[in-house]
Amino acid sequence: MSFNIAIDGPAGAGKSTIAKRAARELQFIYVDTGAMYRAIAYGLLQTGTDVEDGQALAEALSGMDVSIGYENGEQQVYLNGENVSGVIRTEAVSRMASTAAAKPQVREMLKNLQQDLARRENVLMDGRDIGTMILPDAQLKIYLTASVHTRAERRYRELVERGESCSLEEIEADIRERDFRDMNRETAPLCQAEDAVLVDSSDMTIEEAVQRILTLARERMQEKTGDIE
Repeated sequence: MSFNIAIDGPAGAGKSTIAKRAARELQFIYVDTGAMYRAIAYGLLQTGTDVEDGQALAEALSGMDVSIGYENGEQQVYLNGENVSGVIRTEAVSRMASTAAAKPQVREMLKNLQQDLARRENVLMDGRDIGTMILPDAQLKIYLTASVHTRAERRYRELVERGESCSLEEIEADIRERDFRDMNRETAPLCQAEDAVLVDSSDMTIEEAVQRILTLARERMQEKTGDIE
């Protein structure tokens, strides 16, 4: 039987970075569901699709094939056979991904792929509704968060390092807006699962957050299976 770890939390909490490192230490398959939504968002932007038009959205999705693969242990996301991993981290794609993820058609498109992976493999999967909707029976659920200001500062530094011009105040406002949208959407809103462990990384380094998750995972694996590295 596979062992599944679900990590949920708001945008900018460091889920992908922390989850990726923890998965590597545990020798689990890391599944970045956000990258899958970003791939769809990228496709919608490329086609100029109005996501509020249900028929147009359905037609656009019918022409998309999203899949994942692994190169040197790193997840790669493919849209219609093209590796789009390097072009889906822009702010425009982020905004579209948040909007598109609220659409039932988009969520259903990816749900089966994600659940099939979890049935077959030991996975560490992160996103917005993994513990509540995608993997409700995951053996370990974690809600990873950080203050809005901390998340904005992290995003600001990331963009500056890429050489992009940005405003900390605008990023903070955008994060607040995305939090509200993610937490109040009709379909699979972001929330902490009742049985999830809260990890607030506001005052943690990346390594401290990774170690906290590794400790939780190993304790739960020992409880559930008696098998600990």
